[in-house]
Amino acid sequence: MYSLFIDESCHLEHDKMPVMCIGYTKINTEQYRTIKHQIKQIKLRYKNPAEIKWNTLSLSRLPLYKALVDYFFSAEIDFRCILVKYKDKLNHEQFNQGDHDNFYYKLIYFLLKSATNPPVNQYKVYLDIKDTRGKERLRKIEEVLHNKYNGNSPFIFFQHIHSDENVLLQLTDLFIGAITFKARGLEKENGANKAKVELVKYIEEKSGYLLNEGTEPWENKFNIFDHQPKQPL
Repeated sequence: MYSLFIDESCHLEHDKMPVMCIGYTKINTEQYRTIKHQIKQIKLRYKNPAEIKWNTLSLSRLPLYKALVDYFFSAEIDFRCILVKYKDKLNHEQFNQGDHDNFYYKLIYFLLKSATNPPVNQYKVYLDIKDTRGKERLRKIEEVLHNKYNGNSPFIFFQHIHSDENVLLQLTDLFIGAITFKARGLEKENGANKAKVELVKYIEEKSGYLLNEGTEPWENKFNIFDHQPKQPL
């Protein structure tokens, strides 16, 4: 049994962001308490008990965040995401029944259905609460997976949780934040946040991949699927 903690960035259709990213951290469910305790100890060591969030990254918090990245790459935690580039070029009429929501559900399906999640295992899925439509979306995700797997989906449990209550969800937020930062080219702008620029480079060094590019499909530890919209003929 595995637990997956999903977060997303720039997911709204009309937010004027050129990219979006949705991803998860994955652990063996039995190890949740141990991993939660170890992350708490790291935060205490750096005297910084606040929530881990990409948006609050500063130079004063950089040593803590680097320590968390080190921990991720040494622990039994995996990460996978789908990076959608050129979001404004998505053709919902041709490919998604004219609906951004249908595209969102497709992303969830392809995020979960991966060679890194063989159906011989079972999975619990936790999603960050984003808006008032959470329950409706959760039901739809369950329905889509139920149909795709002909009533025998390995994804057996779904629940919304708050990110401030779950360190694995916070870790997901950190990674997808770094990926969208790099994919938007923000590290090249004048006055770019130095701590974010440095942490992006640090994650790239540890993972061996550029954060604005895809990884090999079979990459288990740190997997990025680079999605670029097809253009109609």
